[in-house]
Amino acid sequence: MSAAPTRTADEGSRVVFANGLLPGGSLVDITSTGDLITGVDPVAAGPRPGSTTIDLEGRLVLPALVEPHAHLDKAFLAERASNDTGDLMGAIRALEQVRNTLTRADIRDRAVRAAVELSRNGVVAVRTHADTTLAGGLDSVLGLLDAKDDCSSFIDIEVAALVEWPLTGRGGADRRALARDAIASGADVIGGCPHLDPDPLEAVNVLIDLALEAGRPLDLHADENLRADSEDLYHLAHRITSDGLTLRANASHCVSLSMMDEFRQRQIADLCATAGVTVTALPQTNLFLQGREHHRAVPRGIAPIALLASAGVVVAAGGDNLQDPFNPMGRADPLEIAALLVVASHLTPDHALQTISTGGAAVMGLSCGLEPGRRASFVAVRATSVRQSIAMGPPDRLVVHGGVVIDEQKRNTK
Repeated sequence: MSAAPTRTADEGSRVVFANGLLPGGSLVDITSTGDLITGVDPVAAGPRPGSTTIDLEGRLVLPALVEPHAHLDKAFLAERASNDTGDLMGAIRALEQVRNTLTRADIRDRAVRAAVELSRNGVVAVRTHADTTLAGGLDSVLGLLDAKDDCSSFIDIEVAALVEWPLTGRGGADRRALARDAIASGADVIGGCPHLDPDPLEAVNVLIDLALEAGRPLDLHADENLRADSEDLYHLAHRITSDGLTLRANASHCVSLSMMDEFRQRQIADLCATAGVTVTALPQTNLFLQGREHHRAVPRGIAPIALLASAGVVVAAGGDNLQDPFNPMGRADPLEIAALLVVASHLTPDHALQTISTGGAAVMGLSCGLEPGRRASFVAVRATSVRQSIAMGPPDRLVVHGGVVIDEQKRNTK
């Protein structure tokens, strides 16, 4: 097996990525001009004049992988903070016990380490949540913004201010102010956990209002429990449709939706489609955290992806936590998440791939795909089919972002 190409194309140049295998089976040359795909054509007999050629050597070309939901401020804390109960509240307690060790520099360093691993696995963009708490202040936000700057040569990072609860009532005033401080400091997205608030409905409204006020997208940790009466997702979609709001909104987790009867599931799915609310499923973390109190027919804790998609909802999937108290596993590899969706959510390999590529891109408002006019970002792997690429998770991955090959030199942040 020959080594992966390491030549980096000059930015703004015309590059032909030759001999790439599309998921449909066609062998093609992909041309980029600047950072856009400008041609997907049958393989040429020889070099194309006026361009740099990089030989993909028959690799399978997949759309760029996108991580729509991460917690890079917590990455690699599994050895430092142990979750003794294995559930959500156990993870939260474990994190609080080591909160004083999470300095801005520590957060930056672990986030950069995680971003490098994501990039090696084909990820070109990641949305990471940043704990925004009275105890920790803006350390997570600032540490992740530092990582965003340090990693800008190889991966695009969005920082979502994950504002702690309660956000409602008089007790929430300081936290609402902290959310505004996070935005003023550079946070890209507003986030929160309404299902943990004493008044979840009002918490959804507070978070919507904060996002509208700031002119930022909203990404909720929604309904991360197995209670069929938990309806953050419904309240979010209902508020957007009833008030006619223009707001890019995503709901992550949405575990409780899997516990509802199908009629109610479809009602909420239809409302989300109308509202334009996207949903991000997080199978690895929720399989770990949810259902520990059940001793038979254990719920899987994954949002009903196929049902949501059938209603026209854009659904993405993410890795969520990476080797921390919320999930001691994880390889920063979306193909690992896609494999879980095939076996635990009964998705086809092609559908699973969509959730970790074009679906994740849609959540982040990015253009992703292999058609002319899309950004020239993709990953080429040594596989002959989408199924094989997900099953094998080939380590030899050629990552192209904006028409530029991302090599280890670009990933060097020192």
